[in-house]
Amino acid sequence: MDPQREPGPPPPLEQALHAARALVLADLMARGVAEADVVSLVEESVSHRRWWVEQWPEGAGFLAGLVAQDVQDALLERYGRWPLCPVCGSGDPHALEVEPELGPDPHWVCHKAGVKVAAVGGLGETGAS
Repeated sequence: MDPQREPGPPPPLEQALHAARALVLADLMARGVAEADVVSLVEESVSHRRWWVEQWPEGAGFLAGLVAQDVQDALLERYGRWPLCPVCGSGDPHALEVEPELGPDPHWVCHKAGVKVAAVGGLGETGAS
């Protein structure tokens, strides 16, 4: 390998994994919970999903939603519901859900109000903390 040659772009699989990681980290940062132990949950999910998408390359477009769901599930087990719904101002606090559960273009959705709140990676754009 020529040391003067610049490396090319990462393979599509790696690009999809990096994109999913970045989107979920953006949501965690927007909600102020991107602590080291929480970021580790993202890394665990990305590692697990790498194997999954290697087995099913057509699923690369679903990675952002799957990583978001993995992190949401892990946070629920360790810390509680995340991300809390910024739409519903009254009643019991509840978490947003990812839709579609397995599909492209995932969004955070409030089922109680029946609205899309933000795309995965876009919680910082909602103006809610």
